[in-house]
Amino acid sequence: VHLQESGGGSVQAGGSLRLSCAASGYSFTISGYCMAWFRQAPGKEPEEVASIYSDGTTRYRDSAKGRFTISKDNDANLLSLTMNSLRPEDGGLYYCAGTSGVIGACPVGYGGFAHRGLGTQVTVSS
Repeated sequence: VHLQESGGGSVQAGGSLRLSCAASGYSFTISGYCMAWFRQAPGKEPEEVASIYSDGTTRYRDSAKGRFTISKDNDANLLSLTMNSLRPEDGGLYYCAGTSGVIGACPVGYGGFAHRGLGTQVTVSS
């Protein structure tokens, strides 16, 4: 399994970015997997920003609701995160994570995901 993120960069507050994660070794056409985006600020633990279960059910942290959208392209095995109205506190290293063999709902916490990418940096200036 290999997860490769792209799309990070530097934007001003209020701007938008779209992150992508190319997932090889996963098949988005099967059931029982979960994909997620985590963010890690310097000196802090990774925190889940959004996740999507194989049936399309999504979950967002409160600060991301209404501004971020997680989506997946099943044919391309591509996970995306569209981020609008960005704030300085949204900055950090964004990781794509995934795990399979999930029943019912995505796991909670970074430790529940078996695979993760190296991350893409997002910087939001005020």
